[in-house]
Amino acid sequence: MQIGVKVGDIMTRDFISAKPEISVLKAVKLMVKKRVGSLILQEKDILKGILTEKDIMWALSKKSKKDLGKVKAIDICTRKITTIRPSADLQDAIRLMIKKKYRRLPVTIKKRVIGLLTEKDVLRIQPELFEIAHENYSIKEEGEKLKRVKDQESFKEGICEECGNFDILYNIDGQLICESCKEAM
Repeated sequence: MQIGVKVGDIMTRDFISAKPEISVLKAVKLMVKKRVGSLILQEKDILKGILTEKDIMWALSKKSKKDLGKVKAIDICTRKITTIRPSADLQDAIRLMIKKKYRRLPVTIKKRVIGLLTEKDVLRIQPELFEIAHENYSIKEEGEKLKRVKDQESFKEGICEECGNFDILYNIDGQLICESCKEAM
């Protein structure tokens, strides 16, 4: 279902960008100063990557704060980037964001970045679209929970009838056994 609003109509045109060689520490400072959650890495208007909060958290877990001044943003950023055209319908963009689990999409024409579509942009123009999207997430999650319950039968805490350990027990063919004994079957 097309909604008639084009990505180019609502995208952020004044997105924050930097050269790919910027240090992660400088990139973080820029993101904090500009109050943004991502940084477009581009060279001569050509998209090279996108640095997100998630990338920075990953780098922090692997490196010390001192090392972040030496690490280039291009080395830790997302390079396989899904982009969208400005002429695409907003509904298509939302579907893509849901499918890829992205909160932002660079808007490009022939690899040149012309804007950035974020969840905020979508919420500003049509809040009910994300309500529908999040409904879809929760329905999928509930389905997965039901599947786990069906796969694992019912469970409770107690003493495993197989090994004698106190643990969470699963009812498998009328016998209450722990997860490790269940996996050993």
